[in-house]
Amino acid sequence: MVAIDLRGRSAMADHMVIASGRNARQVASIADKLVERLKMATGHTARVEGKEAGDWVLVDADDVIVHVFRPEVREFYQLEKMWMPADALAQLRQSAPAGGANAVPA
Repeated sequence: MVAIDLRGRSAMADHMVIASGRNARQVASIADKLVERLKMATGHTARVEGKEAGDWVLVDADDVIVHVFRPEVREFYQLEKMWMPADALAQLRQSAPAGGANAVPA
């Protein structure tokens, strides 16, 4: 899982979180649990897109946008590469395990 500070870089949110599930069912389940916990913590229901397919689910919690991907889809879109500063991305790749659902795209 990766958290990216967007303050001063985007008007859509202050933070972006990127996470992976092993398969479509797990991706949808992670998103469901997140929405449930956000509702309990804030009293507001987050907006959700993509849950039906389970490849890439976006949870919009106003100041925080959460992306939950299947690993192959995360690798294809490479949001970390698009939004993270190069030095932070390089450091993240060095500390991330090779392969698996938690690997950082190259």
